[in-house]
Order: sequence, then structure tokens, then C-alpha cells
Amino acid sequence: MSKKQLNHISFSILDLAPITVGGSASESLRNTLDLAQHAERWGYNRFWLAEHHNMPGIASSATSIVIGHVAAGTSKIRVGSGGIMLPNHAPLVIAEQFGTLESLFPGRIDLGLGRAPGTDQLTAFALRRERRSDGQDFPEQLAELRDFFNPVEMKPVRAIPGEGLNVPIWLLGSSGFSAQLAGQLGLPFAFASHFSPENTLAALDLYRRSFRPSEVLEKPYAMVGVNVIAAETDERAKYLATSMQQQFLNLVRNKPTPLQPPVEDMDSLWSVYEKAMLEKQLGSSIIGGPDKVKNKLQQFLDETQADEMIVNAMIYDHQERLRSFEIVAEVTKG
Repeated sequence: MSKKQLNHISFSILDLAPITVGGSASESLRNTLDLAQHAERWGYNRFWLAEHHNMPGIASSATSIVIGHVAAGTSKIRVGSGGIMLPNHAPLVIAEQFGTLESLFPGRIDLGLGRAPGTDQLTAFALRRERRSDGQDFPEQLAELRDFFNPVEMKPVRAIPGEGLNVPIWLLGSSGFSAQLAGQLGLPFAFASHFSPENTLAALDLYRRSFRPSEVLEKPYAMVGVNVIAAETDERAKYLATSMQQQFLNLVRNKPTPLQPPVEDMDSLWSVYEKAMLEKQLGSSIIGGPDKVKNKLQQFLDETQADEMIVNAMIYDHQERLRSFEIVAEVTKG
């Protein structure tokens, strides 16, 4: 297998619309649009937003609305969901929402779908009004959603806007379930390496082995998520990364908070057990100056043979966050 180079694949951005300590959702959403506008100038391929609920540090819960906000403020970059948690919604609603987005911004909208709740069980019940939330009926929901976009069959219930529109559907996953389903259906697949690194290679292998050519794709197309905290020096990047570490630590403790400012010493905040757990969960994160980031991204590409990477950066200061994504754009073009 020939070795892929960074400048031969596409890079995209996953934005969690972080709400910082002392900040607001309004400020967060302004920063999201500002980042997307910079990303467009820097040559990123896509800008995806994720559905999370009951999270004090994430402002993108009404994901479709934020996608519209970002698409309206940009002109070329693809905008979509990474992802919409389909079990939280009636497939018709998602078909109408993304049919509307595609009608407003033709040829620029992606629909990435996940089967997890994107929240805790109590909040999932508040969203769905039912206890069942294991995602086992996800294949049926997906088939129903895809059928709403299908213009061929006459149906008693139609998605308008939606019917007849080409909204690319991606399956997202952190395990093998969606990898296999995406392969069987011939759909593009995005793997959440940024928080499930140990499952990455196995899931990608399963996707590629399961793949059957479809009207959508002739061959597999795999995107991998990766946390990248880049700065001018390794030391500065390591310092900035403590905000991400604190965020995951608070999630492990079941106490989600707004994004915290960086700290000099994480060892004063976590236990030995928590540190080991987070180092495992964040094991694929790339933290460093430009040279280190470039080398680590190439190493990750060598391991995964991904067709595209989608970069997440949980950085407290907006200007530092912009610079991190700018560095990634710089080192991956050379």
C-alpha cells in the first residue's frame, strides 16, 4: 500500500461550540462562526457541529440551527453534523431540517448520524419521551430517513423540503456497529478516534472489509477524528491542552462544566487512576509545536490510511484556538 501524504488528503474541523468559564452561549456561537470563516480561508474541507445536550460547556445542542448560522456566514466550506444523534429525533424531522438546509445552501450540507444519545439517560428521556435508548433500531431509523430523501416511491408522508435532494449521509461511530453498517450500505464512515482511540484500527478494518459498492460510493471513504492542540512551542501546546484534560476529567467525574482555563499542573487536579484513564481515552491526541504536530499527523495517517481527518481542539482562549487550527492548515499543506 502506497504511503499517503498529509497534503494528499482533506482536513476538516469538528467544532463543539465550547462555552468557557465566564462566557456565554452567545459568545460561543459568535466564535464558532468566526472559526468557520477562518477555516474557509485556510482551505479546510468541512465544518461539522455535534449534538450534545445538558452540557454546560457545549452550545451546539440545536445543531441544525447552528449549521444554518455557520452556512449563512460562509460561502464555500461544507457545513454539517458530526453528528445528529438520530435516535433522539423522528427521521421525518431530520429529513425536513436537512432538506431545508440543503435548499438554502445547495451542495454544501452534510448529514453525519450517530446512534448514541449524546447525553445522559435522564436527558435522553426528556428528548425522546421513552426509556429505550440503546440504539438497536438505528438501522430501521436510518432506512426511514433515507427513504424520505428518495423521490422514486409515492409515499403518504413526504419530507418537503427534503424529497429528491442529495444530502450526503455519513455514519459516525466509536465502535464496530456503525462501521459495519456503513460498509454494508456503501456509505462514508467517520470514526471518533478523538475519544475512542483503542477501537480505531479495528473499526476501520471492519468498515473496509464490510464495504459493498453503492450508488453513493464505489470504494470505502473513511474519516477519522483527532484532537490537535497546536501552538508555537511544545510547552505552550501542553499548557493549552490542560483545558481539554480538565473537560474530560469532569466528564469522568459526571460533573460536566464550562471549558476551564489552562493550568500549570494537572497532577494537583487528578488522581493517579484518573490520569491513567484519561491518558488512555485521549491517547491519540496530538499536542505540540508545528514540527511535532506534522510528524504525529503523518504517523496517524500511516496507521489509519484515512481518506480525511477531522480535527477537534478544545482550547480556552479563542485566539489561541484559531492559531491552533491555522498551524494544522499550514503543516498539512507543505
